[in-house]
Amino acid sequence: MNLAALNGFIVEAKANTYVGGGKKLDACRSGSHDIGYERGKWRYLDSYFGGTDFAGQEVVWLGGEPVWVMNYFGRIVEPTLIDGEKAGAVIKAALSTMYAEYSRFLGGMEFEHAFGFYADHSTGDCDHFSGREMIIVAERRAYELDYRGGLIRP
Repeated sequence: MNLAALNGFIVEAKANTYVGGGKKLDACRSGSHDIGYERGKWRYLDSYFGGTDFAGQEVVWLGGEPVWVMNYFGRIVEPTLIDGEKAGAVIKAALSTMYAEYSRFLGGMEFEHAFGFYADHSTGDCDHFSGREMIIVAERRAYELDYRGGLIRP
């Protein structure tokens, strides 16, 4: 597996789906929210459940075979400090910057926004990783998301 090509596709797919306002797909599971992206032999799907508290999975296929996956769970910790709409605005702005300026999707990102301070820290790289993103408002954690994933091997 060419990890640079995989990382590049993941960044491209993420920039063109949730962050980029990509086209929603028909639900692949009852009650799921799905959004996807394709280029050549690559395909990406983000499928999640919920709203302000949510869980999901992202999968990348190459030539029809699943090669990479990431699972995540996020939630509003302090609804008096931030709501789903504001948290989404912070996340989209921060991730858009990370994808465009740093060409990566994993941690090491801090971003100041009018609605809160965004931080994403992770360990590992594209083939195996875990991390957490959060939004701090008034010096308190208002939103958090834990994620982990990596390559799928037969």
